[in-house]
Amino acid sequence: MTALPPITVSTLDRDRLYALLEKHRGDEEVVDHLYDELDRAHYLAPDAMPDTVVQLNSRARFLHEDSGKTHELVLCLPTEVGAGEDRLSILSPVGAALLGLGVGDTIEWPSKGKTLHLTLIAVTPA
Repeated sequence: MTALPPITVSTLDRDRLYALLEKHRGDEEVVDHLYDELDRAHYLAPDAMPDTVVQLNSRARFLHEDSGKTHELVLCLPTEVGAGEDRLSILSPVGAALLGLGVGDTIEWPSKGKTLHLTLIAVTPA
């Protein structure tokens, strides 16, 4: 696996995610990797976050390099997934991998014995 790209997370998202992870019972692999991401993240106040970084409730367009398909989804909390077909839970492997990435970043993310290869193409407000 290659080195992970640097990530930037808002302090608001950090607090929301730690609260979520403390209560979550489920896919421990994703939870463990998300804790690791939060440990290595650079944090900024919400109003200082660049528009080119994936945050909760932002729309991310990304290339899933393994399939060659491009997707455009809104990163959200698990309780918000039912709000539309274009929602992606932060507790999914792809959702956790996208958090904090900047446009142009590529990440290799372990998932169920495989490695996802994702490249962030664009970010827009949801």
